[in-house]
Amino acid sequence: MAASILTALGKSFDLSPCIVPYDSQSGASTGKRISLIDCEGIGILIQKAVGVGADVIVPLLYEHTASVSGTSTLLASITKSWYKSETTLDGDETWTALAQTASSTLTYATVTQQSYLYFEVRAEQLTDGYTHISVDIADTGAAGTQPIAVTYIKFGLKSQRIPSNLPNCLNPGAANA
Repeated sequence: MAASILTALGKSFDLSPCIVPYDSQSGASTGKRISLIDCEGIGILIQKAVGVGADVIVPLLYEHTASVSGTSTLLASITKSWYKSETTLDGDETWTALAQTASSTLTYATVTQQSYLYFEVRAEQLTDGYTHISVDIADTGAAGTQPIAVTYIKFGLKSQRIPSNLPNCLNPGAANA
């Protein structure tokens, strides 16, 4: 395939929904699963609107042995994350690093600003026999509306293709639906 046909989407990364936009104060949200079979890792990007009170975002990272059912367990691999935060995100923010002891949770306590929160999971961090991850968001409380969305960013793709020929992110060996 000629390099000029490839775009960054398909050559360097692929995207998949984890949690579509929702109001996190309405309850916990279960993230969709994504496979790490065909990539080096997954970036997890959480975008949140302004919240109120003590409505803190707590992502929970899981690993799974299958795309559905199978065995699921918390994956304590989050050691580093980054965030951008401002009253109104407008592109002039810089990333700030956060470090922590390896954990399956990450507490991001900046409530009263719009924010991006990002962390990565590498395929090599999965326990033997585990092939998928998911990220849930715990209930942020009922102090007020707090819209949140979570996107998976696959990187280090083993098969680089034009976007329309990328495999689906849940089961890379299956035909696209």
